[in-house]
Amino acid sequence: MISLSFCNLDPTKNGVLASKAEALEKKDDVCLLDLPDLPLECILEKLSPAGLASLSGVCRSFRIMCTQDHLWEKHLNQKWGKFLMGDSLFKEWQTYIDAKKKQTLLDSSNGKGYFGNFTWWKKNVILNSSSICLPVGSIMSWYLSLENGEFSFPAQVYNRENGNIGFLLSCYDAKVTYDSQTDSFKARYASQGRPTIEENIKWDRLRSPAVDVSPYDLHVSDCLTDLKPGDHFEVQWRKSKEFPYGWWYGVVGHLESCDGNKLYCQCHHSDLVILEFRQYNLGSRWREVTVDRRDHREVGSEADGFYAGIRKLYDEKEIMTWKSL
Repeated sequence: MISLSFCNLDPTKNGVLASKAEALEKKDDVCLLDLPDLPLECILEKLSPAGLASLSGVCRSFRIMCTQDHLWEKHLNQKWGKFLMGDSLFKEWQTYIDAKKKQTLLDSSNGKGYFGNFTWWKKNVILNSSSICLPVGSIMSWYLSLENGEFSFPAQVYNRENGNIGFLLSCYDAKVTYDSQTDSFKARYASQGRPTIEENIKWDRLRSPAVDVSPYDLHVSDCLTDLKPGDHFEVQWRKSKEFPYGWWYGVVGHLESCDGNKLYCQCHHSDLVILEFRQYNLGSRWREVTVDRRDHREVGSEADGFYAGIRKLYDEKEIMTWKSL
């Protein structure tokens, strides 16, 4: 059996190099860097992000190997893949990179080093200019920026503001920052006046934006002709014209003239569609709204709010997520 080590050190001599005779006795010991490329690559692929980060600070050779994009791409997708989609996130990342590059040039001109400090992970691995030099746009840089909470990314939060009853079964856009110490998120919601901030948001309350459209823009519905009673949907709703849209979950209902009997129901042939929100009691003004499937854009009033774009939910996993809320 061959043992791997970084160098022949004698622990009884406070780290002083072993004598030549002792080194010969340990001739079966192999430095990790002596391994052929393929087994060494296999070892690196098995390391955790913390392991890769630690090993990258050992020497220049490991720094080059452990910061390669293909090693970090797997970790990035495993932990953050559900959020890394859509043009809005890509634009945010490009803006972040541009700002970081400018700061890097400024720090370099002031003699502060290339990339500053990274403190991350629960084991407090510290990466700084003396141990690692990262291209700003590298995948490792992206992973660490998310892990550190340095990069705030766009996401949507279910049941915002700690389950406030006024937001039950809704999903709102926010800028989200990760806190590795609590394994939770902080969200900053766009609103009138001062932004609203919510902390300690768990992973299961977050999703990537459902459609790649600004929360202030109407989503063009492409499912209106397909809607029928029993279908699950999300609809954009906002309190007034000045507020951003949130997405609200509901189920298509039957017209008042229909008794709900599936054998005789003709609701799907009508130009009118009943959007029903069963989280509200019968008789509530929020219980349902009627839209015209032929020419639906935004309907409502300042008193009841405005209903806009509609998404029909086809994915059973997405439907079950709403039901679990």
